Amino acid sequence: MINWLSQHGYALSRALKQLIATPTTSLLSVIVFSIVLSFPAGIYILLENLQAVSDRTTEVQQMTLVLETSASQADIEQINNRLEQLTTVKGFQFISKEIALQELEQESGMAEVMHNLGQNPLPDVFVIDLGNISVNEIEQMKTDLLNWPKVEHVLVDTDWARKLNTVLMIGKLVVSVLASLFAVTLVIVMFNTIRLQILTCYDEIELSKLIGATDSYIQRPFLYFGAVQGMVGATLAWLLLYFVIMELNKILFELAQLYATTLTIHHLSWRDSLILLCLSGGLGWIGARWSVARHLAQVN
Repeated sequence: MINWLSQHGYALSRALKQLIATPTTSLLSVIVFSIVLSFPAGIYILLENLQAVSDRTTEVQQMTLVLETSASQADIEQINNRLEQLTTVKGFQFISKEIALQELEQESGMAEVMHNLGQNPLPDVFVIDLGNISVNEIEQMKTDLLNWPKVEHVLVDTDWARKLNTVLMIGKLVVSVLASLFAVTLVIVMFNTIRLQILTCYDEIELSKLIGATDSYIQRPFLYFGAVQGMVGATLAWLLLYFVIMELNKILFELAQLYATTLTIHHLSWRDSLILLCLSGGLGWIGARWSVARHLAQVN
């Protein structure tokens, strides 16, 4: 175990020394990694924030239950009792046709016209506050409520949520495609970077093979070199996005004040940041392994 750790420690130290010895090449490779990673990561951050906004808005979703004008007091009490038993209902308020008529008269200023109608044309309604449920659950609930006796209409606006969910699904697909394409790009970049490193150490590799060095021993420093470059690139991408988000939040803060609300873009969570770091390091490792294995096959 100690021997294994010492071998990997030696390989890591060689990789770090190589990074320092070739600062220009290493810096260019790290910058390429950071820029390429920033695009899918930035879109992912945008989608995550839009998803959070969608979830918060769904929590305050309301539904209006419009009763038939012939609904009696017994029908209203029956519907009231059934609503109390629904776990998806956060709360509800009953607005009688008489109260609705009074409010309409006060707001419209047409009290005399309303009195001349002779009969109250407005229905009794229940205004329902929904809990944190999905759009599909809201649609199913709407269908169930329409089958209740004396219920004429169920009013709820879920078109905005469906459109937003569609946009989010398309966005996630775009992120997946971009991430796959950029992953291939990063592997190719690391392949060429390691190829240049191997060419500078070609004589050393041949000599190591002659004195009995294994392929794993020769590969290890290059693999660490690729992984470290990938992880440094991910760190730089994270910092780049951090400063961009910080500047955007300053602009959004000023915009939000005009509408008396709050708008904030949140950065990657610690979990997502760790995934980005490991993914980038893994891509660097894959590109390095591909390059080293190809050149060692030529030496053999």
